[in-house]
Amino acid sequence: MRMADRIETKLRDALAPARLEVHDDSHKHEGHAGARPGGETHFRVVAVAAAFEGKSRVARQRMIYAALAEEMQERVHALQLTTLTPEEEAQRR
Repeated sequence: MRMADRIETKLRDALAPARLEVHDDSHKHEGHAGARPGGETHFRVVAVAAAFEGKSRVARQRMIYAALAEEMQERVHALQLTTLTPEEEAQRR
């Protein structure tokens, strides 16, 4: 299974997000620290979930890192995170 699919599955299970986007940006980091042949090391994640309500930005990020602990140990080097509640996303529109 591709790493992006694993990330999506784990975050859907952990957060039940209203919206989730997982983008593999590894090609942008070729030659940088943590990059590996074959990619699947650098990801951009947008997660909109009610589970984030009342949580600080740091607490939200910790929730994601906890859900992806295995992937972070295995292959993922970096995550760029956008974490919003459904209300926050609606305010941005």
